[in-house]
Amino acid sequence: MSFRWVFSEPEREEAASILQEELGIPQKIAYLLALRGIDTYDKAKSFFRPDLELIHDPFLMKDMDKATDRLAEAIREREKIIVYGDYDVDGTTATSILYTFLKDFGVDVDYYIPHRFKDGYGINIEGIEYAAQKEAKLIVSVDCGITAVEETKIARQKGIDLIICDHHNVGDEIPDAVAVLDPKREDCNYPFDGLSGAGVGFKLVQGTIRKLGLSDQLAFQFLDLVAISTASDIVPLVDENRVLMRQGLKRINTEPRVGVKALLDLIQMEVGSVSTSSIVFSIGPRINAAGRMGDAGKAVKLLIAETPEEAKARAHELESINIKRRDKDSKTMEEAMSMVDKNYNLEKISSMVLHHPDWHLGVIGIVASRLVDTFYRPAIMLSTVDGKIKGSARSIKGFNIYEALKQCEDLLEQFGGHEYAAGLTIKEENLIEFRKRIDEIASGMLSEQDFEPELRIDCELKLEEIDMRFWKLMSQFEPFGPRNLRPNFVSRDVNVVGVPTIVGSGHLKMKVSQNGSGVFDVIGFNMHEYLPIIRNSKNKTIDIAYSLEENYWNGRRSLQIRLRDIHLRKDE
Repeated sequence: MSFRWVFSEPEREEAASILQEELGIPQKIAYLLALRGIDTYDKAKSFFRPDLELIHDPFLMKDMDKATDRLAEAIREREKIIVYGDYDVDGTTATSILYTFLKDFGVDVDYYIPHRFKDGYGINIEGIEYAAQKEAKLIVSVDCGITAVEETKIARQKGIDLIICDHHNVGDEIPDAVAVLDPKREDCNYPFDGLSGAGVGFKLVQGTIRKLGLSDQLAFQFLDLVAISTASDIVPLVDENRVLMRQGLKRINTEPRVGVKALLDLIQMEVGSVSTSSIVFSIGPRINAAGRMGDAGKAVKLLIAETPEEAKARAHELESINIKRRDKDSKTMEEAMSMVDKNYNLEKISSMVLHHPDWHLGVIGIVASRLVDTFYRPAIMLSTVDGKIKGSARSIKGFNIYEALKQCEDLLEQFGGHEYAAGLTIKEENLIEFRKRIDEIASGMLSEQDFEPELRIDCELKLEEIDMRFWKLMSQFEPFGPRNLRPNFVSRDVNVVGVPTIVGSGHLKMKVSQNGSGVFDVIGFNMHEYLPIIRNSKNKTIDIAYSLEENYWNGRRSLQIRLRDIHLRKDE
């Protein structure tokens, strides 16, 4: 897939020159900082040294005093507490943090996570009944609860207090709980509203520890789980999240808890080598697999394991679940691709709505995302569950899928989500009309250019500017993620050195140089289709878009170009 290259520009053009002079750094490094809104010496210092002293006071969050008073009271009185979580990575890590924290204080604590398919998202009546049966006096919800207005009333009727820890958008009414911690509340003055659900849970732990007169150091033991949630939940990696992520990675890479260590051992990932990408592509999916396939409690059992033996068994159980998830994923993707080939002319349609009664609800969201990546069209994947058609929608830039579903509200039983992802339930008799209407809405909103994906470029770079000093400074931009993405560069008139080849399962491998620079190794994962483009170019001179990474091979470390896209020179 070829991209339209869009070059970023800093809000303050003069910031790069000022930073270059004040910090004594290369101009391009200063420019990368300016693009990220880092335009003063003090901001740069905080960016490069995200220490724990920079995290915010938990008591700046609305209701934190009430929440910590109630939780501290429950700890002192040894009340029965239920931690109520969600079934994704954020929810299971958050549950594990609160559960372990309370258990360490000798509290009689249990957890409850709803079943993805039987119960759905959020606090439900079954969970409150479970707490009542256990004679719990307090429920602490994590990564859910901000919309549980009626459920909060029912809990109170049963004599159960509720502390809500959430990070999702607030509805028209805030539940009348003992305390509602959510930095997205309009009446909350917390300095940063981008925390993950586990991040909000961590702030409750931090505040409660202070309320008990103890040191913040006790809370920092949970930063590994906060980091896993932060990377997996795709929250912005700026401000407090940058600190929590950096310090959490440091903990994973030095003293991981036994559950995390067992997972690293299983996937043969060395302690010390874990990065944000490792979490997103290797650790997070395995934790998430349990909830996707039904029972997220199995992920919690791994994360709260106390012995290496138990952790090893739990890790193997998760791996087995993840293998089943991948098999379902692959089969569903094959079937979806076949449907697209048979039923759609991509030159005439603006969206895809695919339905198969036997598709697994736990994987159709993943497959919808892959269809978007493959065809760059909004994609909706639907399955039939208990006589109802349910599904997941994913979208592209310029098409708000939630608003599109709103225009189909008369055809839907339920829907919810945001600009790029949503869920829906629809009656079978409305499916044909729904498919037609969604495509009409997409056709009316999207132009031909919208179907050409953008690749955001930080700046143009000459290969001769890339040396170990440049790399070491750029490495300090990590951890990468939303609002601090790994920089993409463009280099023009690059010469292909030698003969490009295909390695592995369709990966492009070659060497390049530019105007007498050194020779760089290039890898383009799943970019085999670019080989004929390079071979057919008259003088092997191309423009490349790429990121930089460090490659380890046979004990040797070297810089490597990770190819993102290729443009032929216009004169070719």
